[in-house]
Parts: sequence; structure tokens; C-alpha cells
Amino acid sequence: MTRQTPATISTATEEEVRSGVLGRHLRQFNYGFVGEYPQAQPVCLNAWDANGELVGGLRAYVFLNWLRIDVLWVAEASRGQRLGTRLLAEAERRATELGAHGAALETFEWQARGFYLKQGYEEYGRIDDYVKGFYLASMKKKL
Repeated sequence: MTRQTPATISTATEEEVRSGVLGRHLRQFNYGFVGEYPQAQPVCLNAWDANGELVGGLRAYVFLNWLRIDVLWVAEASRGQRLGTRLLAEAERRATELGAHGAALETFEWQARGFYLKQGYEEYGRIDDYVKGFYLASMKKKL
């Protein structure tokens, strides 16, 4: 048996990151377990007021039949008008059209945990003291 030389670890270059080679290697491995699947499909929404000001938005993607919500934001002055509910519902609708059967996200306890509970999400895990004295909640919902 020949002895292998230890691998060298280095910071990936911008070109290496852009090329997507690492992701292709992982997908090829995953295909052996779950079959081929499409790349992540973005779901990006903006909400504008009558003056053309951005007052809310959502950034998410559908991957392996799950909607993964990264950001949902509503301007302070637009809160309480169901804008967050509308953005989330539209993202879930689009995700369902893309084949999603569930949605998942993370939120800090001071952010929107209560909002998501009202929208039918359930907390399935948390990391206590993620940020000095605050937990990060992991939440999910069946679509």
C-alpha cells in the first residue's frame, strides 16, 4: 500500500468559486443517492410603495423540493399592514409551482419568530446563545 501525501488546503480563488467545480462534485455524489435534480431556483420578491421606495422583500430559493428562505424584510413604517404575510404567501405559492413541498428558515428570537408561527411554521430546533443572550430558531412548514 502506498502512502498518500496529505492534501494542501488553500483559500479558493474567485475564479474557482465562480467555476462551480466544487458544487458539481458534490452534486455528482448526491445523484447516487437521490437521482439528478435541478440547481437551486431563486425566488426573489420586492415590494414598493407608491413613491417607488423599497418597503419589503424576500430572498429565497427552491432546492431539493424545499423553499429555503434567507431574508424576509419589511420596513418599519409598512409593518402591521400584512405585507410580510403577502410576501411569504407569494414565495410559498411560487415555490409550490417549482415543486417544493416544504419551507424552512432560521430567525433570531428578536426578529420574526412569532410572525412565522402565525403563518403556520413550527420551530424544530434552536441554538441557544447564538448571539450573546439570544437564540437562533430553525423553523419549517409543510406546503
